[in-house]
Amino acid sequence: MTIQPGKRLICGIVVTLFVLFLSHAQANPVIPKRAVEHQRLLIREARAQWGLQAPVATFAAQIHQESHWRSDAVSHAGAQGLAQFMPATAKWLPSISPETGQPMPYNPAWSIRAMLIYDRWLYQRVHAQTDCDRMAMALAAYNGGLGWVQRDARLAAARGFDPRRWWNHVEAVNAGRSRAAFTENRGYPRRILLQIEDVYRSASWGEGMCHE
Repeated sequence: MTIQPGKRLICGIVVTLFVLFLSHAQANPVIPKRAVEHQRLLIREARAQWGLQAPVATFAAQIHQESHWRSDAVSHAGAQGLAQFMPATAKWLPSISPETGQPMPYNPAWSIRAMLIYDRWLYQRVHAQTDCDRMAMALAAYNGGLGWVQRDARLAAARGFDPRRWWNHVEAVNAGRSRAAFTENRGYPRRILLQIEDVYRSASWGEGMCHE
């Protein structure tokens, strides 16, 4: 069934308002002092994995969202370290990218390198009209799994949305996740790319994928 344009617009607006409501309580992020300790490491690793034009501000925002730059962070689900890797994912990463090395999620250098490698792996497997849309899809996959993003894109196309656009298109479609999981997943790229990224870019950490 194809959704009429007016209904697509309404659906997109609802999703936008929903995730904005969720992020309101965390508005105006501030760069923590401990982030500066890892700034040079992040810049060096980002350029090594993504090239000289690596969107360092985007990656800094991702770490900010994941752990608030706490290398000893552990989530209620068991995710560990700066980049909040689940043990199974940390163990799997060297099989797709040997340079990741032995899993050490509480080691900042390993955690940053692994996040950048995994981000790149995901980015290479999604397709979008713009770099910003593409990174949003990769981040959604980092947070909730690549398979879900692919299923959402297929369902978006079936419902008359553009599967190559994230914002208010694939973003607006839920292929079957629980409400809580869907809400968290949609808020994740929005907060990183549309809010936190600009804070780090403005502080001269480097370029952002959605802000230049």
